[in-house]
Amino acid sequence: MTQRKIAIETTIAAPVGHVWRAYTTPAEITQWNFASDDWCCPHAEADLRVGGRYTARMEAKDGSLGFDFEAIYEEVDGGTRVSTVFDAEAQNPVEMQRDGWQAILNNLKAYVERS
Repeated sequence: MTQRKIAIETTIAAPVGHVWRAYTTPAEITQWNFASDDWCCPHAEADLRVGGRYTARMEAKDGSLGFDFEAIYEEVDGGTRVSTVFDAEAQNPVEMQRDGWQAILNNLKAYVERS
């Protein structure tokens, strides 16, 4: 069975350096890496190199749910357009996953543009 892919994208009105720092610095990742206000990201790590690992812990603030997200960097570029592709998981509908990941990316955009 072929793994479905989820693609999300946003354009952020901020200098490249500011966006890059927010997207790759663990202390800043924890400020925006959640899909809604009732979730949080208490921990993140980023080994920003091709083959490096990215990990983030996402949890409901009430403690009822949580999961670890892990990824491997396949390419590292500069730029202000942020585009990410994920393998869809089988537990939740693809549209729900896409909406959740897009909300997280939108939080990055809001975080960078207000700071």
